[in-house]
Amino acid sequence: MHVLLGVSSGIAIYKAVDLVSKLRKESFQIDIIMTENASKLISPSVFSAVGNCNVYTNTFNVNNGWIIHTELSQKTDIFVLAPATANTIAKIASGIADNLLTTVALAIPNATPKILVPTMNSRMLENLITQKNIEILKNNGWYVTEPEEGHLACGEIGKGRYPENQKIVETIKFLTAPKILKNKKVLVTAGPTREKIDPIRYISNYSSGKMGYSIAKVAKRLGAYVCLISGPTCLEKPYLIDNFIEVTSSQEMYEIVLSKFLEYDIIIMTAAIADFKVKNTSNKKIKKENFNLILELERTMDVLSELGKNKKENQILIGFAAETENFIEYGKEKLLKKNADYIIANNAKEVMGKDFTKVYVISKTKIEELEGSKEKVAEEIFKIII
Repeated sequence: MHVLLGVSSGIAIYKAVDLVSKLRKESFQIDIIMTENASKLISPSVFSAVGNCNVYTNTFNVNNGWIIHTELSQKTDIFVLAPATANTIAKIASGIADNLLTTVALAIPNATPKILVPTMNSRMLENLITQKNIEILKNNGWYVTEPEEGHLACGEIGKGRYPENQKIVETIKFLTAPKILKNKKVLVTAGPTREKIDPIRYISNYSSGKMGYSIAKVAKRLGAYVCLISGPTCLEKPYLIDNFIEVTSSQEMYEIVLSKFLEYDIIIMTAAIADFKVKNTSNKKIKKENFNLILELERTMDVLSELGKNKKENQILIGFAAETENFIEYGKEKLLKKNADYIIANNAKEVMGKDFTKVYVISKTKIEELEGSKEKVAEEIFKIII
């Protein structure tokens, strides 16, 4: 996948260097175009070194018939303008091509995805002319990654900050991924639950939520409407997700999932929902002087079983089996017992909290082994079930 990055001369240009670094780590092929003023702020050599790529600044640097603006505009899979100043936005919106960046921008085919990342002083951003120019680009197929609010370089506080680069990377993936889940609705649960002991303490497990969050992100990239129901995690809400609901306990997870699942085509129960909760919780902190403390536990509601009993014929229900032994055997048992369409079994000791995973996708007819990053495995899971 090739990304063509346009860099104009906003003070946020230093953050574009980090964007190039992230794109390189994601194995994107990169070419960069800088305006003359941008190259006065940061040397093109810095971008070239970080991205291991070519950096172009001069419209007239034509060699052996290779014309920069026509060749680069045809070569790329997606064009990203970050940071995009008010001046460069105005030029492109007005059809002005007076430097290499604006010339390339106008030569990009209409069907090629284009991302605009406006960054500037909040008053410049709010100016009606700037807003009109951004709207023109939106109406001409540009996807706008909105600037954030906060402390600006000029010392003011307002909207206009360069957004987190991970949002831009996620937008690139979203705009370039095949939409095999178009018109589908996907419900994903993720993370652990916490079962209260007293106002201070709780029972939980080691689930990080990473697998569920990866599945939700990938489902969105593939064109689905996605609802992610998450227990407590340290992860940021996935960018672009349609509906994000936070819960704490197994009972909350049960009630939310049961109230929503009939609206969805695919339900993926990745959450590590507690099997037990404390029968008699305390409204006051239990003092440590109670050396012989015994907690009486009771079973929580089995969410996957309830879904299996009540799912519609055209729904796909997927459960996860985090095991420490006999992964396939236990996965097969769970598939039948819970009336699921697929069970995804893994070795909890090896994959919980990690960025990479190895799973066995078990259906009634076959078993498939998948291994790799959790996002890559999520992509393969959707290919299998679709």
